[in-house]
Amino acid sequence: MDFFWIFMIIVLSVIEILSINLTTVWFVISALVSLVISFFSDNFFLQFSIFVILGIILLVTTRPLLKRFLKVEKTNTNFDRVIGMSGIVTSDISPITVGEVKVDGKRWSAIADEEIKCDQIVEILDIIGVKLKVRKVDK
Repeated sequence: MDFFWIFMIIVLSVIEILSINLTTVWFVISALVSLVISFFSDNFFLQFSIFVILGIILLVTTRPLLKRFLKVEKTNTNFDRVIGMSGIVTSDISPITVGEVKVDGKRWSAIADEEIKCDQIVEILDIIGVKLKVRKVDK
């Protein structure tokens, strides 16, 4: 069974390298523990149980903590940088009608939960597909 655990370690390591999602790395560690246990016990059920239980425990307890420390800052792209900016309505918007907003020198299709007339100032809340979600700015 030693070869089985070595095979598992290699396969799971390759999957982790290809995916970089911090998912299989915990099972690589549990496979290493199972490999060590295989030197002392021939009971495959015990080895496999430790592999599964330890892998799940490591995944559930340490992945969120490690993700927090490895969190990469999100860089706004050309699209999402308009979120939070102000724009001017160039075509009326209503809850059932797609309108148009000019923001940062570009015209965008826009939707809103309220009626917004042409030439009113709006704040961009979100981008849904290719449309801006906006709300009227009270002066």
